[in-house]
Amino acid sequence: MYYKANYFSPVGKITMVCDGKNMIGLWIEGQKYFLETLKQKPILKDDDKILMQAKKWLDSYFNMQKPKITELPLAPKGSLFRQNVWKILCKIPYGEVYTYGQIAKEVAKQMGKKTMSAQAVGGAVSHNPISIIIPCHRVIGTNGNLTGYAGGIDKKIQLLKIEQVDITKFSKPKKESNLYG
Repeated sequence: MYYKANYFSPVGKITMVCDGKNMIGLWIEGQKYFLETLKQKPILKDDDKILMQAKKWLDSYFNMQKPKITELPLAPKGSLFRQNVWKILCKIPYGEVYTYGQIAKEVAKQMGKKTMSAQAVGGAVSHNPISIIIPCHRVIGTNGNLTGYAGGIDKKIQLLKIEQVDITKFSKPKKESNLYG
């Protein structure tokens, strides 16, 4: 059984979902792939222990207190490849960014391959079902482009500003239609 609660944040309404033991989803309203990984409709349960922990985590995050990802039990649903990419995302320190290329190199190394497509990594990043907590907003294009975010580029910029990332050195894409996420 899946449980959900809503959280009202500086980036908009957030829907959080757990399975009673682990967080399995966190989406900003209007985000691509909203509730995509769920096999059943979640039941509203604001007082669920895991969802209450997630609310406290988000309170800390939006108050710039740098909560640790390990404070929450996470169990995102996805292929082994996506799971590997999401684990790498969890290693990106608060207030820092990685490129899709950096992540592709790390995934290739883990899989014993010479190379890995940054575009394949972008697809996995964009399907991250626990956004913000698994920090896909910290991924940028190799050229410094603020490429892709399933919640929208403006929300990505807001999240990076909350983390005090100097976004003046990055460029905003001209078109959002051909973004990774």
